[in-house]
Amino acid sequence: MKQLQNGFPKDFLWGGAIAANQAEGAWDVENKGPALADVEILPEKYSRENIVGFYHTKEEIEKALSDKVGYYPRRSAIDFYHKFDEDLELMKGMGFKCFRTSFNWSRIFPKGNEAKPNEAGLKFYDRLIDSMIEKNIEPVMTISHYEMPLHLAMEYNGWHSGETIDFFLNLCRVLFERFQNKVKYWIIINQINMVKGWTEFASLGMLKDSFPNDRNSAIYQALHHQLVASAKAKKLAKEINPRMQIGMMNGEDFVYPATSRPEDVFAAMERNRVNNYFCSDVLVRGEYPGYALRYFKNYNITVEITEEDETVLKENTVDFLSFSYYFTQNLSAGDTERPLPNPYIEKSIWGWATDPLGFRNSLNQYWDRYGLPIFIAENGLGALDEVREDGKIHDQYRIDYLSAHIRTMKEAIKDGVQVFGYASWGPIDIISCSQGEMSKRYGYIYVDLDDRGRGSGKRLKKDSYYWYKKVIESNGEII
Repeated sequence: MKQLQNGFPKDFLWGGAIAANQAEGAWDVENKGPALADVEILPEKYSRENIVGFYHTKEEIEKALSDKVGYYPRRSAIDFYHKFDEDLELMKGMGFKCFRTSFNWSRIFPKGNEAKPNEAGLKFYDRLIDSMIEKNIEPVMTISHYEMPLHLAMEYNGWHSGETIDFFLNLCRVLFERFQNKVKYWIIINQINMVKGWTEFASLGMLKDSFPNDRNSAIYQALHHQLVASAKAKKLAKEINPRMQIGMMNGEDFVYPATSRPEDVFAAMERNRVNNYFCSDVLVRGEYPGYALRYFKNYNITVEITEEDETVLKENTVDFLSFSYYFTQNLSAGDTERPLPNPYIEKSIWGWATDPLGFRNSLNQYWDRYGLPIFIAENGLGALDEVREDGKIHDQYRIDYLSAHIRTMKEAIKDGVQVFGYASWGPIDIISCSQGEMSKRYGYIYVDLDDRGRGSGKRLKKDSYYWYKKVIESNGEII
């Protein structure tokens, strides 16, 4: 009889994750072109529970590029571009086994549609990946994490154009050929299932004033192009080096039914299929599920899917599944467009509910559905950290949050779920994706910068740094 795992595997990949656009800075050095995130201004006033920016017309983008006064936090970020070796050394000090980050597409292809890459950009990633390997940290690289070159959004409406598939595959070929012997684990597109609202620009590269008559069809056509590109990237990777492992990534968007009323239960099930499992069903199972086709029919959504597309999806399913996990919500049949906060769960000041048991539920749901190895690509708590008079950052709240989630991940492994790595978000303070703040901090390492980029940039170890070091040293026995 098969023996269940009683704890974390011996070779478990403990680590952390960031995104290039939230950390690197150096937005215009060494021939880098502007990317989507580089036009996100930090307003003087904003709501912490709402997404800031990521929804622009061409005119607004041009204005942002010429703006010499406004503060665009991702343009400088934490200067990981110049300080990555120092930061990786701190992560090595925690015993990191892996580190997930992304390639900034516009650093390698400044406009996105060039035939040849920018060698200076590639040399930066040579240095970054070599530094990881020298420190015995496994690189887990995301190819697209909200860093599409602006030119592709402005001239092609991003992923809505089928030409973008070819531009993306050109990027993939360059990366696969250059790093095939250094990078084993690849995530093609970050949180590919998140395509409504602010991610229409951040992920799909679609402008605000485009497709006013049938926005839904345009969104799902763009998503279809991402799905096809992912399958073609998998095919390309295996042709170059079969040892490379290609994964897909969801942003977990699971909802519970608001009550036990059958209508609420069914509404939650329907939303989970369309919002949470649709992309993984396509990329893991290799075809569009019937519920998605019915959804398209019910909402008059038109997506052009060719026989060639269907074949490439069927023949090039992914090697592993990854997902980010932060919170869960409730859903009522009476208002399926607006999930509700769960009254049984505490929320952070950003409105994110803490639900560790939901993490175990998600792990089991994915494993039962697909039976593929799972890598946790993100999980963490954004909080307001303060440097105390003793010069230390006492973040017990972060330890409590992560400890509870790691415990439930361990229980999921005991359930039989094959989890091979955990990358908490993020090991070092970076620019918040949703609000553009620096004060929404996730890291074990504090960065002395405020929301306007003022400060020394000095790195300080938080209490959670020493806690996570013990977690890794004990392989999850001390939590």
